Amino acid sequence: VNFELTKKLYDIFLQSNARKFIFLSSVKAVAEQVEFILTEEHWPEPHTHYGKSKLMAEVYIQKLPLPPGKTFYILRPCMIHGPGNKGNLKLLYKLISKGWPWPLGAFGNQRSFLSIENLCFVVRELSERQDIPGGVYQIADDATISTNSLIQLMASEMNSRPRILKLPRQLITSIAKLGDKLHLPLNSERLKKLTNSYVVSNKKLVTALGKPLPVVAVDGIIKTIMSFKKK
Repeated sequence: VNFELTKKLYDIFLQSNARKFIFLSSVKAVAEQVEFILTEEHWPEPHTHYGKSKLMAEVYIQKLPLPPGKTFYILRPCMIHGPGNKGNLKLLYKLISKGWPWPLGAFGNQRSFLSIENLCFVVRELSERQDIPGGVYQIADDATISTNSLIQLMASEMNSRPRILKLPRQLITSIAKLGDKLHLPLNSERLKKLTNSYVVSNKKLVTALGKPLPVVAVDGIIKTIMSFKKK
């Protein structure tokens, strides 16, 4: 689906009267983990089948010559969230709602998120306007949020105190290494996913739009959290 179906659709687009092709790729087409601020200039090195297939579709779109009057937009969103979200945010919410403490408070990190409202705003702008250059754009909310801050926001919406434990990092790392050998729920790979930073720049997109994204990062997260409360 990520590559073959996109390829078929793009071939149809090139032969059609449609003028714009918007492809939702992913930042995972570039990097699974980053130790810096990810920009569109970073050389793609995907590690997963998902990321590799998304990159294959990107390359196919970019290598074919465009007929006059046609434009493509390749959008690379980071983690999208909103009401009805069923991913890691909801799992974290369930953990906090049951009173479980977060044991990884000593690992400071910053992550980029994308409100579904901001994504829809961008797609509408690209669809309706004629002054935005085609190409590759990353999409992320303007600000990053740490996992500890996420937990604090969730606890606040539950009218409870956040339970964040700052256990020694060396202890947690040792437990994760033990998990590698004993196949425990916490292993080194999972620890990286839970604690690493993943910061995505949206500067190129916002500059092209000439206006800020409408939803502030924290406000978008709160909307998503409130939707969990209604379930």
